[in-house]
Amino acid sequence: MDFINTVSWRESTEKRRDWFTSYAKLVDWCIHAEVLTEQQAKALLLKAQEKQSEAEEVLKQTIEMREVMYRIFQSISKGTSPHPLDLKSFNDFVSHFYQTLLVIQEKDHYRLKFRYNEENLDTMLPPILQSAVDLLVSKNDLERVKQCEGDSCGWLFFDTSRNRSRRWCSMADCGNRAKARRFYQK
Repeated sequence: MDFINTVSWRESTEKRRDWFTSYAKLVDWCIHAEVLTEQQAKALLLKAQEKQSEAEEVLKQTIEMREVMYRIFQSISKGTSPHPLDLKSFNDFVSHFYQTLLVIQEKDHYRLKFRYNEENLDTMLPPILQSAVDLLVSKNDLERVKQCEGDSCGWLFFDTSRNRSRRWCSMADCGNRAKARRFYQK
């Protein structure tokens, strides 16, 4: 969800802000999200300087993948089926990045892991996509995907509350504004 939420105020035309304005910003976010290490990031940024057009293409592809994922998970949060074209696009990303599937044993269970080349400028995308795939195929967890009820927020979140009643991306942000608005109206 953090990847999808790299657009602030998604549903506002005035306030909307995309955090991925450059390949370097994408790499910075990946360090923050622990998708890349500092060492991997430095190597990618050096390579991106040499291959600027490829880095721009990766940024474009990243934004396209994020928006497809947003539409799919937004549909799920509303209890509706994603648009078939979005699922097709998502599957195209999966097919592109995951030429080979591996079965990995982890303690008492097995899981699918997708092999990818860490030398490519888009090396950060397969782990992000794998996270989305894991969530999509987990029936119980999928019911916990929700969209913030805050005005123009649009962020998606994973509701970990016991009774699954969370309504806001953050109580400190949208939840607090809603409370203040209700208090003011009274």
